Amino acid sequence: MAKFFIGIDGGGTSCRAALADADGRVLGKGRSGAANVLTDVDGAVRHIVEATSDAFRAADLDPSLLSEAAALCGLAGANVETTVATAQRKLPFAHCAIETDALIAAHGALADNDGAVAILGTGSVFAQKRGDQVRTIGGWGFVVGDQGAGAALGRSLLREALLAHDAVRAGSEATRRVLADFDNDPRRLSAFAQSSVPGDFARYAPLVFELAKSDDPVATLVLKTAAAEVDEALDVILVGEGDRLCLLGGIGWLFEPWLATRHSNRVKEPDSDALAGATRLAINRFSGRGHG
Repeated sequence: MAKFFIGIDGGGTSCRAALADADGRVLGKGRSGAANVLTDVDGAVRHIVEATSDAFRAADLDPSLLSEAAALCGLAGANVETTVATAQRKLPFAHCAIETDALIAAHGALADNDGAVAILGTGSVFAQKRGDQVRTIGGWGFVVGDQGAGAALGRSLLREALLAHDAVRAGSEATRRVLADFDNDPRRLSAFAQSSVPGDFARYAPLVFELAKSDDPVATLVLKTAAAEVDEALDVILVGEGDRLCLLGGIGWLFEPWLATRHSNRVKEPDSDALAGATRLAINRFSGRGHG
């Protein structure tokens, strides 16, 4: 049995690590950059190692000991097998499992309860938990998925700004502020979009929420469209009459007032976070004490 257990919560913006002993006592934590294995597997591996090394140092332990640790990594983009296999080969842990960020989030937020989670950050994924079993939907990445995600909100707003510039649709304060970021030059906006990663688009998500509260018509349209897509996913995973719903991720809680009542009235505070879920699953899986 491993002496140290590591939980990893890796998303499109940052990676967090927790180092624990076999009794579940957290010894140290660390943080680094994005750890989405679908968009950047080498960057994800580098940031996982950096965050874990920081956790060892926070515990006054030599980071070289991570080669003797067992790790469970809950990562964005982990539902694509080829990238998972590549990351596992490159990670230095004695034992390592890579799971989706939805799995660790569901176990952290719901603990021993049944229910569902919607993880809405730079990307998005949804999960239903029944006992120890977790079923996920979504999480297919920025190009073909990530409904309700910050990156999708930002991309939609930039698209509306270009449509307003071309007089195809009416503009608003939201589109004016976006265009102003690019000196009112649509060519610069287009060039930005061609070279950007999801996190670049996601930086515009807070503006959508901010101006939608003021009834900006474009921001409201973008947000209502995204909320309708989130509702569609929740209709699939919220099947039990008493199921609780936890809204997670950097912008998850901001969606609550925009969701259909059938969903918003089920929203509960999470028991814990995804990092705690990953740490608990690491101990359960590699200590032989439980399931996970």
